[in-house]
Amino acid sequence: MNRTTRTAILAVLGICFMTGLAFASVPLYRMFCEVTGLNGTTGRGNTAPGGVHKSIRIAFDSNTSAKLPWRFEPEQESETVDIGARDMAFFTATNRGAQAVTGTATYNVTPAVAGKYFTKIQCFCFTEQTLKPGETQRMPVIYFVDPRILTDPDTRDIDTITLSYTFYPVDSAKTAS
Repeated sequence: MNRTTRTAILAVLGICFMTGLAFASVPLYRMFCEVTGLNGTTGRGNTAPGGVHKSIRIAFDSNTSAKLPWRFEPEQESETVDIGARDMAFFTATNRGAQAVTGTATYNVTPAVAGKYFTKIQCFCFTEQTLKPGETQRMPVIYFVDPRILTDPDTRDIDTITLSYTFYPVDSAKTAS
């Protein structure tokens, strides 16, 4: 194999590798954020470890994209929960548009350093939500705050965690294929 052919093959392999890396970067970054809690990304879990008789205030924030004709809000602005104990909060969404709309929620936690200790067991944000015109739906989130938050020097003084959601319309061109 001559030098020009070898260079061309290496260039094609490099392009293929970079293209594959570009497609894999979003899911890999999402996994990295869930594991480390980077930028307030919460974890996912199956069960709560149990309460430790110390509580923390959880504030709820809700937003919608201007392109989504929904009213979306928490049923309570905040609640005080036992650290380590499983808890549930509800959000309500109403489609104010004239046609059915599918939305998906993104989420984060502030302060960001608390993200790795805030774990969701079940959440409406894990799947797309479709509302018919005028339909209102209660959307639960089941979560807990990991007791390890009390031993981390960066988080042990936190007294309030804000769980924030933003709903966006699902791109209909993507769902049609």
